[in-house]
Amino acid sequence: MTYEHIIRDIRNNIFSPVYFLSGEEPYFIDSIVSLLENSILDEGMRGFNQSVVYGRDISVKEVIDLSRRYPMMGNYQVVIVKEAQYLNQIENLEQYIVSPLDTTILIVAQKHKKVDKRKSFYKKMKASKSTVVFESDKLKDYVIPKWIESQIIDLGFKISPVALMLMSEYLGNDLGKIMNEIDKLVINLEKNSRITEIEIEENIGISKDYNLFELQKALAERNQLKAFRIIQYFESNPKDHPLQMISVVLHNYFMKVFHYHNIRNKDQNKIASELGVPPFFVKDYSNAARAFPANKIKKIISNIRTLDLKSKGVGAIDTTSYGELKELVFKITN
Repeated sequence: MTYEHIIRDIRNNIFSPVYFLSGEEPYFIDSIVSLLENSILDEGMRGFNQSVVYGRDISVKEVIDLSRRYPMMGNYQVVIVKEAQYLNQIENLEQYIVSPLDTTILIVAQKHKKVDKRKSFYKKMKASKSTVVFESDKLKDYVIPKWIESQIIDLGFKISPVALMLMSEYLGNDLGKIMNEIDKLVINLEKNSRITEIEIEENIGISKDYNLFELQKALAERNQLKAFRIIQYFESNPKDHPLQMISVVLHNYFMKVFHYHNIRNKDQNKIASELGVPPFFVKDYSNAARAFPANKIKKIISNIRTLDLKSKGVGAIDTTSYGELKELVFKITN
């Protein structure tokens, strides 16, 4: 069952006797658990009929015993097992899952770990009509911008393409962190307003003039002076602009420019889909591809990989120096 389907059912007060939530992306698991925790029972009944336990502190037998109790003065009791990745012999929950009580809702949250699909435990859960099995996978990097945009739209706002790319480039793929920043971003904005790079700078602290997106544009334009100014800004704020992050972003950018050379169908939407970027930015990649032939890009990517290794201590004495980055910019723009 998909995340959206589960959330929709919970909001419509459609509950299952068992929820088994596992996977490497904690955000989706935490969101489902939080919604269930606050939706099944009203606040007055939670003290009587809601138990929250942790995998480190409880055994499977104790979870089953809790789940087989009957509710006090209500229709349901809720048992939530958090950090279930630390629950020993979790597959022994099978004996309860194959025959759960209708008056208990058991929620098992196993974060940062996938369930072994080869085991009968998993197969019986999937076959059970009483169990919701959700696998929380990490989102691919190219999906993050679209996901951010969908969250902002769901909250009743719009976002400009540049602001969207700034957020996705700087906040990475930690969905929990991204949602925290989105919440901070929209708290003082009027509904239906459009978020631009100005709001990003004022509320998240990402400069609208000195950022990785502007560095990419400067390199594509071979504007050495602008690129060096941006790097000087990065150098004065090393905590917010670590070399490791810069090298990864530049590597991904030039890989996309290289990929652009190999796309035969030059339809804007087709290119956007192939590169995993909004159509608005296709022109930037087109300009960069004109500025850098494929052979030049291969050398640039090789130099970026060398920079990445040095930023991690391979063949470099000072891993915090921006000198290697400045040298890379000089090679790219000449």
